[in-house]
Amino acid sequence: MSKRPNVLYLHAHDTGRCIEPYGYPVRTPNLMALAEGGVLMRQCFCANPTCSPSRAALLTGQYPHTNGMTGLMHRGFQLNEPRRHLAATLRDRAQYRTVLVGVQHVTRSTEIHTTGYERKLELDHDPDRPDDHYAPIARAAARWLRDRPRGPFFLDVGLPKPHGYSGPPKDSRWVVPPPGLPDTAPTREHAARTHAGIEAMDRAMGLVLDALADAGLAANTLVVCTTDHGLAFPERKCNLTDGGLGVLSIWRGPGGCEGGRVIDGLVSHVDFLQTICEIVGIDPPDGCQGVSLTPLIRGEKDTVRDAIFGQINYHAAYQPERCVRTERYKYIRRFDHRTRRVMANCDDSPSKTLWVEHGWGDLPMAEECLFDVVLDPIEHRNLVDDERYAQPLQQMREALDTWMRDHADPLLEGFVEPPVDARINDFHTASPSSWVWHRRTTDLNQY
Repeated sequence: MSKRPNVLYLHAHDTGRCIEPYGYPVRTPNLMALAEGGVLMRQCFCANPTCSPSRAALLTGQYPHTNGMTGLMHRGFQLNEPRRHLAATLRDRAQYRTVLVGVQHVTRSTEIHTTGYERKLELDHDPDRPDDHYAPIARAAARWLRDRPRGPFFLDVGLPKPHGYSGPPKDSRWVVPPPGLPDTAPTREHAARTHAGIEAMDRAMGLVLDALADAGLAANTLVVCTTDHGLAFPERKCNLTDGGLGVLSIWRGPGGCEGGRVIDGLVSHVDFLQTICEIVGIDPPDGCQGVSLTPLIRGEKDTVRDAIFGQINYHAAYQPERCVRTERYKYIRRFDHRTRRVMANCDDSPSKTLWVEHGWGDLPMAEECLFDVVLDPIEHRNLVDDERYAQPLQQMREALDTWMRDHADPLLEGFVEPPVDARINDFHTASPSSWVWHRRTTDLNQY
């Protein structure tokens, strides 16, 4: 390759697929334009529906139990090998300039150099817009791009969580909550604020994309746009349902990422690093656990995967779960033998409060779940005890067992140890805001 393409990595917290190109009633014209000029993957899934583990899987090409990020960075979890990070890979193997602006949530801000970033851009906060926590990040990225940096470069632009948006919400009278949640004033208010945050996110991403075009860099820049996991609503984020694992994925630029095409084949975040390396013309690090998506992107194949795999280890509290999903079925297995959900692993929100008030926390949880995602796409009808599904149930059990053995999953040996000083909630806490020093004050036998 005579001139390696730049890489612009655009991402935000907690967005799932709740944007206009996926058919949601949220105004995101910039992401719509990006999709119309690129490739949209409709069946893309994260490897772990919690923040740091999801990002780490994407950026290392390894599942969280392999790369070490089995919990949240700010609670004491970290990568085993920071040099496997995409930034370090591009810098060390192809002399990319590596720049970060905004959120990254994989390592401490004082240690970003360990993962390959050369610098982090400074932000300028507009005193006239104190509620907009997206714009300073976008302006910093835009300024850097308009200086027409000499390539190749890797620019990582990370935006905060839309459900934490503090600007003006949409009018909740005309908003509907996500499928599976009741249409009530609290859930509409939650959805209205989330939609407002996503629309602000779209404006910020549009500012960055406009700057890329104004600098004459768009034609030779691979844009990869995604999020870490599903929306911060009950039974989505930190859940192995499609509502938790399903993520937006839009690619535009060199390597065949053009034409407004839609891909329906199964895709995992763990495939991203290997695919980016192939498009820019370098070898990926050894030990990648994904597959290349270039045959999908170039239209050479309709599918490159028979299944995707997901996991949860730690979020606020310990929640060991694994899943396998094919085009027809989803199989989820819980490994802690509890009969009640881990309430601390659901973010506090009006929707959570409503459900808790109506007994959600007292509902029993099955140790195994099998869903027919064609006939039951919201995954509310567990088929484990339905004799008509005995054969696919056994096939899915075997597929998960094989994957766990092949990937040396530590859950096969029992309890997954956290770092010594990790901050982990007791199982009985109802909110993620209440935590204890796990190894110092918590009885491990409760797990």
